[in-house]
This record gives sequence, C-alpha cells and structure tokens, in this order.
Amino acid sequence: MATPLEPGLYIVATPIGNLGDVSQRAKDTLGSVAAVACEDTRVTGKLLQLLGLKQRLIRYDDHASDATRDHLLQIAATSPLALVSDAGTPLISDPGYRLVREARARGVAVTSIPGPSAATVALTLSGLPSDRFLFAGFLPNKDKARGDVLQELAAVRATLVFYETAPRLIDSLAAIGRTLPGREVAVARELTKRFEDCRTGAVEHLIAHYEAQPARGEIVLLVAPPGEAEPPGEADVDALLRAALATGKPSQAAGQVAKATGLDRKQLYARALELK
Repeated sequence: MATPLEPGLYIVATPIGNLGDVSQRAKDTLGSVAAVACEDTRVTGKLLQLLGLKQRLIRYDDHASDATRDHLLQIAATSPLALVSDAGTPLISDPGYRLVREARARGVAVTSIPGPSAATVALTLSGLPSDRFLFAGFLPNKDKARGDVLQELAAVRATLVFYETAPRLIDSLAAIGRTLPGREVAVARELTKRFEDCRTGAVEHLIAHYEAQPARGEIVLLVAPPGEAEPPGEADVDALLRAALATGKPSQAAGQVAKATGLDRKQLYARALELK
C-alpha cells in the first residue's frame, strides 16, 4: 500500500505514447492525490481509466485564469494535488510554470515525479551530440519569425532540440537549411509508439523523404551544433549572402552568414560587396 502523501503540488510525468512507461511511483501518486490538474480532462481521464483510477480532474491549460490557479494552490496547501500534461513531463513546453512559481512563493511544497519526455527520448535516438543540448520548444509558425529564432541560436555550441507538428515540418526543415546550412538534422516521430521513427541526415535528403512520404504524428526536430559538418562551399556561401543581401546591407549580410556558418566575417563582407 502506497504511503499517504503530504499536502503539496506533485508534478507527474505521464507516458508519451506507451502506457508501459508509466512508473509505479507516478501511478501511486496519481492514485493518492485529492485532485489532478490537467490540460485536457478527456485525455487525462482516459489515462486514469487505464490505470484504474478515478481522481477528480480540474482543467488547467495556457488559458487558465488567475482564479483557477489560486483555487488549485488552495487545494495544494491542505491536500496533495497532481499536475500532469497531456503527455510527457509537465512544464516542458506545456502549462505549469506559473503554478509552480506561485506554489513556491506561497510556501507550498513542490515535488517532481520524473518520467518520459519526448525531447530526451529523441536526443538519445538521434546520434547527435548529447553532452550539451538546448531545448527551444516550438519554432514560430511564420517564416520570418522562424528564421529569426534559428539565427539567434546559430552560434550556440550545442544540439538544438525543437518540438514540431507534421504540417509544418517541411517549412521548418527548409528554414534550417537556409539559416543553418550544412548542419546534420534529425527528425524523430511517434516516439515510444508502434511506428516510432528517427531519421538523421542532410536537410535536403530529409525534405525529399518527407515530401514523398508526408510525416504524421508528433515530432521532435534536432539540429547538430556548429562545426559538426563540413563548412559550406563557395556556391552555398554566395547563395546565403545573396539571400541576406535581399533584406540587408553588405555588413549585415556578412554578420548574419558569419554567425550561421562560423566563417570569417571580413572575408564574407568583401564577397558581399562583390555580389551587391
């Protein structure tokens, strides 16, 4: 029999696709709380049913009001309260940050029950460097904003990890090819499920594959750190400079391409002046 839980907020990781990945500790915790705060009561309701549990469910998502958060913290102050996301570890590109922050500010105990996370599963499958990585959530939907984020992260010497949706995959791969040329990329999808798949290679090869066989399911997109691939050739550099010159001055174009490729800025500036 599980030990009764003390009052507080319990952050509980749930399976991302395979029910067998739920830990005994997570199950015991969910079965011992007064209520479960969740993104979608239908999704969490199905999980609890599969686990043979019938806890009270309270919706808590990105649109939750201050009043809802206050109500949850009042529960956690006197009883154990669980927080789950639809799948995986809460707060990792999911609601919960404000709830945890406010709980700590009020002196409410916070306990994390670790478990599945799509980002770390994909990282271990990809074959890309895993000693340093940066998780950056979802890339923006619009082209310019997506490119701006990738440009901002271009110099980070770590594997970049993003969440992505199937309909946006090709656009995101194309943006990576333009902004981070020459980088090795991995696409991990349907993780822990029957049709789990992880493909690693050059952007152009991945685009060709997913244009021929459109991706389905939830996706993790990973980009190798700078310096892991051969530097771009002259034709690639000229293409990058021309693209940058379309919206900026030679000095700006040189700086942008230098940041993306690690090439010498002065040499790039001289070439940009020739191309202008």
